[in-house]
Amino acid sequence: MNEYDYIIIGAGSAGCLLANRLSENSHHKVLLLEAGSPDKNMHIHIPGAYAKLNHSEINWNFKTEPQKHILNREIYLPRGKTLGGCSSVNAMAYVRGNKADYNLWSKLGNVGWSYDEVLPYFIKSENNQQYEFLDQDYHGISGELDVTFPMRFKSKFADAFIKSCEAVGIFENQDYNGAVQKGASLTQCTISKGKRASAANAFLKPILHRKNLTAITSAKVSRIVLKESNVKGVEYIRKGQKLNAIAHKEVILSAGSFQSPQVLLLSGIGDYDVLSKHNIDCKFNLPGVGQNLQDHLFCPVGAESTIQGGINHYLPWYRQLIAAIQYFATKKGPLSTTLLEAMAFLNIENLGEAPNFQLHFSPTWVGSTYEYDMYDQNTVPHVDGFTILPTLLHPKSRGHVTIRSSNPEDAPVVQPNFLENKEDLYSLLKGVKLAMQIIKQAPFKKITKSYGLPFNDTSEENLINHILKTVETVYHPVGTCKMGNDDLAVVDHQLRVRGVPGLRVVDASIMPTIVTGNTNAPVYMIAEKAADMILNDNQ
Repeated sequence: MNEYDYIIIGAGSAGCLLANRLSENSHHKVLLLEAGSPDKNMHIHIPGAYAKLNHSEINWNFKTEPQKHILNREIYLPRGKTLGGCSSVNAMAYVRGNKADYNLWSKLGNVGWSYDEVLPYFIKSENNQQYEFLDQDYHGISGELDVTFPMRFKSKFADAFIKSCEAVGIFENQDYNGAVQKGASLTQCTISKGKRASAANAFLKPILHRKNLTAITSAKVSRIVLKESNVKGVEYIRKGQKLNAIAHKEVILSAGSFQSPQVLLLSGIGDYDVLSKHNIDCKFNLPGVGQNLQDHLFCPVGAESTIQGGINHYLPWYRQLIAAIQYFATKKGPLSTTLLEAMAFLNIENLGEAPNFQLHFSPTWVGSTYEYDMYDQNTVPHVDGFTILPTLLHPKSRGHVTIRSSNPEDAPVVQPNFLENKEDLYSLLKGVKLAMQIIKQAPFKKITKSYGLPFNDTSEENLINHILKTVETVYHPVGTCKMGNDDLAVVDHQLRVRGVPGLRVVDASIMPTIVTGNTNAPVYMIAEKAADMILNDNQ
């Protein structure tokens, strides 16, 4: 049986960064376990190939339970199943959220998590490629994670989006990760010289040579091993065999908002009634495990363009070939960038107040019917257009994650209860109306050939129907092992599982409330801060 100081479960955004920081000291023996495969799939590393990663073998391809308030649809939930986790399959948007997000965490009793206290951890891992043009008090250049604006390809539609936002009172703001979040701008992306800057590429691969670090793929953790109320290590399955590893200092769970609570429950840590139902011995009764699930939601509002300047133009096979040749020769062109090219942050009730809503912008068009799959190029039109995706940032609805059985190979049960609270639907409705208004502004109007969904019928009934038919998650699940000191809190402010010595959770699941924007950058911050806390506690 192999013995280590630290065992990290999950080589996603948090796990890769933790492996780097905890193994810097050569006296610390670190084991990193990843259930997925090595990141050898070529499409991972090509930013513009993002759409090919969903529904693939490097994705867990989870789905929700039928959603009662969304026409009983089962909503697709992609999660990275490879080195780098979701950072290897996401749309590469680097968004820190709003200052108020972290100040709220602090007010909820989480000491050390105010914005001023977490900002240095954002800066620590960042290597911003436009540092000299931004407010340098908010950015770093000494970190491993490359962050850049879309510099190697920009569609002809991005500037029209920013100018059309200005026309309705959402002014341009070059740096939403700086002093002010509100406004419209190009997306800051985790892209490095035309290639995806995943957590694996940024933090893990450069240090795999360290003799005190062991990284094992295709290793699915079945449970955390407990003995006399103490964490002793983990049991994992690899090539059909059950294996064990001992942790002398800590086990760190970084499996994400669906699988971190799943691993806890399989280990006997969670709600007594849930565990009893599956004949699992309850070692620690923590009713909050799997509760408090939150996610962002968006839906499309688009138009066909009179000009060639977006991504749909490159969908026919012969144009894909041209784009591929350009990319491999120069690392430029449409394959070098994200599909979420620009965004805007605003207050959907009052543009003059602090942001609570987001508009994602994509230089793609899904067409004028509901018979499409955005990940299937055969169902998306091969003519250019653009899409605004109004995005609900602070849902009132709450869901949960639980286990389907005591078998670790079974997918978790995900019940987010999307749009259960009617306020969520009406916030999205306001967002759809605003997106339609923006597309009708002059900068867009002069390059618009025809309007797509939902312009065919602008009645409120139809707009609501459009939302229900098309709404998807932005793949930002958080909160299922939340940090705090209330009855549903799973970890304390140092991310230690309550009542379980030697065990922490470090990933998006610890967020007590969801942040105002995309969640990958906050996960890096959480991992940076956790690394310091772990090392300080184990001196």
